[in-house]
Amino acid sequence: MVPLCPIFQQDPYTMSKGSQLEGYCMDLLSELAKKLSFKYNVHLVKDGSYGRQDESGAWNGMIGEVVRGEADLAIAPLTLTAAREKAVGMTKPFMQTGISILLRKDISEEAGFFDFLTPFSVDTWVGILAAYLGTAVCFCVVARLSPCEWSQPQTEKNSFTLSHSLWYTAGALTLQGTGPHPKALSGRIICCTWWLFGLVLLACYFSNLSTSQGSDSNSLMVKGFEDLANQQGIEYGTLSGSSTLAYFKNSNNPTYRKIYEHMERTKSFVSSMDEGVRRAKEGNFAFIGESVSLDLAVARHCELIRVHEVIGMRGYSIAGTLGSPVLKNLSVAILQLSEAGELSYLRSKWWASSCMADPAKASSLQPHSLKGMFLVLALGLGLGVLLAVLELTAKSRNGAGEQRKSCCTVLSEELSQRFRGTTTNEKRSEETDKEKA
Repeated sequence: MVPLCPIFQQDPYTMSKGSQLEGYCMDLLSELAKKLSFKYNVHLVKDGSYGRQDESGAWNGMIGEVVRGEADLAIAPLTLTAAREKAVGMTKPFMQTGISILLRKDISEEAGFFDFLTPFSVDTWVGILAAYLGTAVCFCVVARLSPCEWSQPQTEKNSFTLSHSLWYTAGALTLQGTGPHPKALSGRIICCTWWLFGLVLLACYFSNLSTSQGSDSNSLMVKGFEDLANQQGIEYGTLSGSSTLAYFKNSNNPTYRKIYEHMERTKSFVSSMDEGVRRAKEGNFAFIGESVSLDLAVARHCELIRVHEVIGMRGYSIAGTLGSPVLKNLSVAILQLSEAGELSYLRSKWWASSCMADPAKASSLQPHSLKGMFLVLALGLGLGVLLAVLELTAKSRNGAGEQRKSCCTVLSEELSQRFRGTTTNEKRSEETDKEKA
């Protein structure tokens, strides 16, 4: 027996190409026929409908043909519902869909006061602040330790105070070049390391900032159905008499009820999928529909985008005569095609986008993304402080021979003069300046 299969012409499920038919459903039917070794005949559904039950309980469309025995299988994006399951047999779903929102990409929210901080995460900003303070402290410490930077602590005034170190570090980070610059090798190593860190940091910041400004889904004012229900600036609607409308009408969820009441009050329904897509393209309108159909619209129209939230998940199935044994075999074959990746391949084939690929969506840069630069900075700071200690140790060793003291004693005196006696030395320097005046 050759099964009779009514089909419904809808892009990209079934389409005419000359005298032939092509599309997702035709490819699916061909794959199932190969697996189960059967031949089939297809014809267009007579009344051009999927199948709806009237008040008398009679079915029209594809479901009606199967119920009346005029067809054996109905191959189309038929939603698996309780009412249809009572009238006909349904296979395992070959595609999952749900309800989502379609709108223009340029419908975005106003920029916030602190959007300039979004290129980096909070942890990254904390790490940058810690690196800044640590570098400034290292500048101050090295400037006091190194005899090449501060040769006569008894008489000379140290230019790299903590306040100047903070100012110098901030200037170097913003590429402003404040002075005076370090003279000792140890200070210059820290300086070069901080410059390198600053260049990489600024490059990452501006790159992430420009990408985040151009991102689509992150800047959408409407990210889900709750956002849609709580705003007044964008009109929204769905297909009149559709299962999507029935979902909102029959829902007990307050948000979904609010959406339905708004659509009923404003009569913002559309008569067809094409009209909904057209109004979404015109702007200031969000079209609510099945996610699979909305994904196709996004693939065909580059100015549109679908929000991430999907509700009311359900499946598309093949309908057959109630109690037919072939439905079990079809369900097994559908599962085998799914496990082999064939269904995913067919989805990518017929939902292929004609749009140019967008740049990767920006997300806040995490500390681990810059861990290499933080490591280089830490090594540079450590090397600078170590060289400053070695410079002071070398000077103490030379002074120990001249003063006939131990190196440790001279080093201890040097450290005392450079750190503990700082305030006293500065006061003496000020008194000397006053006397000269």
